[in-house]
Amino acid sequence: MPVQITIIGLGQIGASMGLALATHKNSILRVGHDKKQDVEREASQKGVADKMEHNLPSAVRDAKLVVLCIPVSQVRETLELIAPDLKKGTVVLDTTPIKAGVQKWAKEILPDGCHYVGLVPAINPEALHDFQFGLTAAQPDLFSNGIFLVDAPHGTPEEAVILAIDFVRLLGAKALLADPIESDGLMSTTHLLPQLVAASLLNATIDQPGWQDARKMAGRAYATVTAGLAYQDEIDSLRLSALHNRASVVHALDVTIAALRGLRDDIENENDDGVALRLESALQGRKRWLSERMSADWAKSQETEISDMPSFSERLFGGFFVKKSRDK
Repeated sequence: MPVQITIIGLGQIGASMGLALATHKNSILRVGHDKKQDVEREASQKGVADKMEHNLPSAVRDAKLVVLCIPVSQVRETLELIAPDLKKGTVVLDTTPIKAGVQKWAKEILPDGCHYVGLVPAINPEALHDFQFGLTAAQPDLFSNGIFLVDAPHGTPEEAVILAIDFVRLLGAKALLADPIESDGLMSTTHLLPQLVAASLLNATIDQPGWQDARKMAGRAYATVTAGLAYQDEIDSLRLSALHNRASVVHALDVTIAALRGLRDDIENENDDGVALRLESALQGRKRWLSERMSADWAKSQETEISDMPSFSERLFGGFFVKKSRDK
């Protein structure tokens, strides 16, 4: 009998997971849920899941794995709704970028015998410049050549962590074990900061003196930078994530403000060499990062090594909280 994996939230991340799991239909039953029924219908047509279940408790009742692919602003309510219907031994995963608040909620809400592990996906570098979002942007190889940070709260059973790692591998990605605090710090810089900078640019320009004329000429540079706010987190989720990870976000903003002030001072002082150096250093840094991101060589050397482990199906069917014979 196939093992049920329930995916809650059928946007780009959740739907892509469902599509990636399609090659494992013989051992996995993919159950999909979205709060919008029209999204469920479209996802069903695209083959995202084997079954759609709009009733949330019913969607998780028989699941071994529940994957939350929803904005952080919806996570607490969703955990409260599904908790009474989770089977003992169920592992709940989530894909929110910042884990500080989610871990607290999971510890408070999930019943005894159920476990939480956080996932932070880095998508296939080929999709970095694709500005589509939602179900329309879903693709089965979204995580190929990508990595997932695996954030397990202290005290999480090894078997639950290994199951999360196996799930990542089924998606075609590499799993890297991460400390949740370190992970949140990384995501503050690479995920939250670009959105907050975009918001600051918008606040500094729109409806400011001269905007009536400037708006007519704002082009690709303006659209590209401000897209960081438009195509990422919901505003409520961005707000929550920033406040939950306050120390890291404040530090990232301080470093950014210092960089802007340095550039501002060089321009004010007509320091031609200083301005040129700052701009050239930034451009070369971006080229180097993009090249490294596209090659993804680091994933090969940093992937978590788990040896002498039974297969994904063996752990699921055999009961992944049963002590293995090799430990006897």
